[in-house]
Amino acid sequence: MRITAALTETRGAPFTLTPLELDDPRPGEVVVRMVSSGVCHTDLIIRDQWYPVPLPAVLGHEGAGVVEAVGDGVSYVAPGDHVVLTFNSCGGCRMCDQGRPAYCDGFFGCNFGGARPDGSSPLRRETGGGDVYGAFFGQSAFATHALANERNVVKVDRDAPLELLGPLGCGIQTGAGGVLNSLDPPAGSSIAVFGVGSVGVSAVMAAVLAGCCTIVAIDLNERRLELARELGATHTIDAALDDPVERLRDLTGGLGVDYTIETTAVPAVLRQAVDALNNGGTCGLIGAAALGTEVSLDMSSLLFGRSVRGIVEGDSVPRRFIPQLVELHRQGRFPFDRLIRTYAFEDINQAVEDSEKGDTLKPVLTFA
Repeated sequence: MRITAALTETRGAPFTLTPLELDDPRPGEVVVRMVSSGVCHTDLIIRDQWYPVPLPAVLGHEGAGVVEAVGDGVSYVAPGDHVVLTFNSCGGCRMCDQGRPAYCDGFFGCNFGGARPDGSSPLRRETGGGDVYGAFFGQSAFATHALANERNVVKVDRDAPLELLGPLGCGIQTGAGGVLNSLDPPAGSSIAVFGVGSVGVSAVMAAVLAGCCTIVAIDLNERRLELARELGATHTIDAALDDPVERLRDLTGGLGVDYTIETTAVPAVLRQAVDALNNGGTCGLIGAAALGTEVSLDMSSLLFGRSVRGIVEGDSVPRRFIPQLVELHRQGRFPFDRLIRTYAFEDINQAVEDSEKGDTLKPVLTFA
């Protein structure tokens, strides 16, 4: 099948719309006509080679669209079904067997390998010219059509707004799930979210759903802080003006907060997120740093029951969690559309620029 894809040719290069050939679906695979695709921070750090994903590649991992064809053995979806594309997993390892696909033992290969498990790419140039790597997060959604796997498609109601749903596949489910699934704060607890981009604001909205009484948003961008206030933060801290740890202790009578979420991947901010905890508090680390990034923590502080835990994809089981988020949005209780600005597919580089400048919280590409 001839498609148009946004190709990342070399490290740091702009996305280039390129005609490519997409394979027909093999057993267990699904071809999806894209309606929308979110632009995620992870796409940009892969473009910049923080992780060793082979290039040139078609990135994009927050797709939503309509199933056009399925391979042999696929029973979960059929042509015409509306779907959100999410992260991929092997389905057969110890973690997948425990219902924890975000921690699949083969997660890196399934999502960052640039190929199917057999090493083949579903994408190729029309006239030769070298390899093109695909299967990014089992989808490579920066394209008019994507080849996914039955495991990483999530069926949604046909009246759900596909033009908005792509980010549920990664960023929004990561922030919301980090609170609701991973930390699971009890009603009345306190939480601070360090970094209120799209993941952090999703965490703020989830903290409202969880019944947290003190919800603190921390950032350097006043517009982001204002949106966080509108969507449920009870307090905000501009980290350019105030020390977040001191402010959080002031807000909690000197004790510190019960939970923190760290989304920035900045080591100094992670240290703040741990130092701001009360005895017994938990910090959820969501921000994806470059491989090898290290942080210094006070061991004596950890000794008093504080903990740090990594969170991937919000501990989500996507076929359960994504429809729940769609329904919460339908009820007006999870207004993630407030985060989104749409761009035509051909304006992908403008979407990236606006995201990197902080002008757009969550860019979403739409396909005519």
